[in-house]
Amino acid sequence: MDQKTLILLNLYFLQPILIFWGLTRAPIDFDFMFTPLVYFIIVFITLGISLIIAKPYFKEGSDRSIYLAAATVGNTGNLGIPLGIALFGEQSVPYTSIINIANVLFIYTFSVYFFAKDKFNFKEALISICKIPAIWFAVLALAANYFQIEFDSNVSRVLEMGAYTAIVLQLVIFGIYLSEIRLKTTNWKLSLNIVFIKHIVLPAVGLAVILYFDMDPYIGAILFMELMVPLAVNNVNLAAIYNCNPHDTTSAILMTSIAFISLVYFYLELTQYFFGF
Repeated sequence: MDQKTLILLNLYFLQPILIFWGLTRAPIDFDFMFTPLVYFIIVFITLGISLIIAKPYFKEGSDRSIYLAAATVGNTGNLGIPLGIALFGEQSVPYTSIINIANVLFIYTFSVYFFAKDKFNFKEALISICKIPAIWFAVLALAANYFQIEFDSNVSRVLEMGAYTAIVLQLVIFGIYLSEIRLKTTNWKLSLNIVFIKHIVLPAVGLAVILYFDMDPYIGAILFMELMVPLAVNNVNLAAIYNCNPHDTTSAILMTSIAFISLVYFYLELTQYFFGF
């Protein structure tokens, strides 16, 4: 079995289940919807900074694409949700889930566009975005949540099983590409610049925006935690689908994971200082 078979299975079947499951776990309220809105503001401000840096600094189009597509996108699902439970308890799950969905929507729109734009024109890139089922399942899940549609316990169990299978398979895909990385061929310039954006610029912008909106300290702490996690493994799927140097993308994910481990104590101290958690 080729790794692209696993990627297609995850992208077109299991990821939509994960998204639908996550978005139907808690009812929608103001705080619930305001949190991803603030998350998008933070991400787009950071994306603007990245756009200023990318064009003069990266000569290769694929490097610019990976830099813009991946640098602001964190692993809010596989890592963010369990980390939120560990730090803030199970009551954090609705917030980490909706932030993860916002993150996924960004991946399957803007990240898809950046990964695809060097291989397709704007119209083709836009069509490729519309073909990603995750977007439509997110809309369907939000509608089901809004109209308070309840699912049978057996259906809920199937959705939960599919969601966790998606997480496991995604890590398997990441491991396959990770095993093929060689230090001599690693794109250090790209990886280190992504580390700078992901672990310095994004958390700094996030902290400033959260404090500006004077968010509830508990929700603000959860949002800040979601900003500090390393790159999303989903980036490997998209880089492979659009032939945009998936191994360089994998290297960047590995580097941000190492940086996260090195900086997590500092992040937690900031969370305690500004939010009391």
